[in-house]
Amino acid sequence: MTDERSFAGGQLCLIGQGPVVTLELRQPEKHNAVSSAMWQALPEAVAAIEADEAIRVVLVRGAGGRAFSAGADITEFASVYSDAGRTEAYNAAVRAGQAALRHLARPVIAVIDGVCVGGGCGIALACDLRFASTAARFAITPARLGLAYSYADTAQLVEKVGPARAKDILFSGRMLPAEEALAIGLIDRMIAPDELNGVVSAYAQDLALLSQTSIRAAKAIVNMLVDDGAATPNEAAQIADASFTGPDFQEGFRAFSEKRKPNFR
Repeated sequence: MTDERSFAGGQLCLIGQGPVVTLELRQPEKHNAVSSAMWQALPEAVAAIEADEAIRVVLVRGAGGRAFSAGADITEFASVYSDAGRTEAYNAAVRAGQAALRHLARPVIAVIDGVCVGGGCGIALACDLRFASTAARFAITPARLGLAYSYADTAQLVEKVGPARAKDILFSGRMLPAEEALAIGLIDRMIAPDELNGVVSAYAQDLALLSQTSIRAAKAIVNMLVDDGAATPNEAAQIADASFTGPDFQEGFRAFSEKRKPNFR
């Protein structure tokens, strides 16, 4: 893969080469508001990642340093919500983009600095983990627009914070500081702004050295457990059982016996 690949006319970019790459939302002049083109391009960007076995970990961040994402691009609303057909197509693109990210067979970490609002928060929730700076702020604001947060978005929110806190966030549309977001489980780590990139990079590099068989199986099984009707226990058991006959287990066991670090290929 090249060092940078652009989607949606450059509004979405895949940066770097394996094992750790960054998927960047790039509309800094709009606080990385997510355009219709970006929603439509997300599955394509995810497919590019899936096709490159050198990629082991994906970071998702906003460009410019001021925002992860201010949410859906409101300047497009008159067009994308102009009639029932366009509304249905736009909402389907949002759901497809987030689902692609959620089910990407790699660990995906949202790196959040500045505001993370609405649809931008939906993207962060679709990631496996959320590492945020102390300057990050979060809000989900459909109540301020007369809209409803979708079933899939709401399910992701409830999964992280529970039903009562999800209702508080959705009812009020209020802005949550990073400290509260951490306390309720909306984010997983809170880090000083000048340390955020270093902490995330070190964590991602550590993941890249571990067994990808184990990590991908863990992600798939956890998603099966929390996604309603996603799979049967037997299907999850098959994923786990397969790891015992795979090369990673053979290498891990040999390394343990030989008292050395494993070299997972």
